[in-house]
Amino acid sequence: MRIGIIAPPWTPVPPALYGGIELVVDQLARGFVAAGHSVTLFTTGDSTCPVPKKWILDTAEGKRLGMAVPELRHVMHAYEALGHQDIIHDHTVIGPVMQELHRGVPVVTTIHGPFNDELTDIYSRIADKVPIIAISNAQRNSAPNVPVATVIHHGIEASDFPMGDGSGGYLLFLGRMSPEKGAHRAIRVARQAGMPLYMAAKMREAWEIQYFKEQVEPLLGDDAQYLGEVPHSQKLELLAGAVGLLFPIRWNEPFGMVMLEALACGTPVIAFPEGSVPEVIEDGKTGFICDNEEEMVAAVHKLGDIDRQTCRQTTETRLSASRMVQDHLKLFDALVTKHQP
Repeated sequence: MRIGIIAPPWTPVPPALYGGIELVVDQLARGFVAAGHSVTLFTTGDSTCPVPKKWILDTAEGKRLGMAVPELRHVMHAYEALGHQDIIHDHTVIGPVMQELHRGVPVVTTIHGPFNDELTDIYSRIADKVPIIAISNAQRNSAPNVPVATVIHHGIEASDFPMGDGSGGYLLFLGRMSPEKGAHRAIRVARQAGMPLYMAAKMREAWEIQYFKEQVEPLLGDDAQYLGEVPHSQKLELLAGAVGLLFPIRWNEPFGMVMLEALACGTPVIAFPEGSVPEVIEDGKTGFICDNEEEMVAAVHKLGDIDRQTCRQTTETRLSASRMVQDHLKLFDALVTKHQP
């Protein structure tokens, strides 16, 4: 099968820093090739994913994140470049809407964000023409009136991550600086549990900086340190050395790749039962699902009961990249067969 993949234009594939979507796109592209298929990835020129690539933007447009013009230009050139594929997997927002660009090639899209009112309106209008992949049941159930072709959980290549022993003796927070992600809650939990906390988080947007200054920075101290947005290699070291990952989200998170990254390093996750958390974490086996901060504090003291090898094995089986790839290929094959005259 000839598979075209359109990545968003905001971050290279794979990402050098924060970028869950781009990490998934990288895993899929490499996985499709490993499964014997032909892949062309339309991305930005600074991407390093080891598959055939095409682009119009030499560098990722991170500084213009979400702006229509760079994404539209990126998408228009993508469909011109991928017109001879058997199927196109589009990870942008604008691309699936531009029906006239598809040139008769079947297109499938993955929605990576939440089904808010705006996206629900958009995707409900195109679902009969472009099949939609949801990334969790929590995401899908939030918009029951939007037709979804299938739910495919993300997966990860465990061998890309070092197996850690948690010898660093600290807790870790990874993600974005935003109230719903809960860095301030992570500090409170770690401090109450008497364990050091390291935080590595994206903080570029004005609202992220404002949240940090108002709710996070006043809580920092020797026992709670913000390390900035760290490169991938340092993130791996932090994950491997952590006793546990704190994931105190308070919103309907569509997935949460950081949970998989932690588990791949053998690091258990302590989280609230929001979004996809119950679909990813097995309570008492790969981490603890808690209702409030007090339960999180108690869970920190039970992290030694979790077998780190079991955490790792989860990303080698149920949450593996190979399973994710096969789930996509099964859908692609059905769509290509249906599209044939």
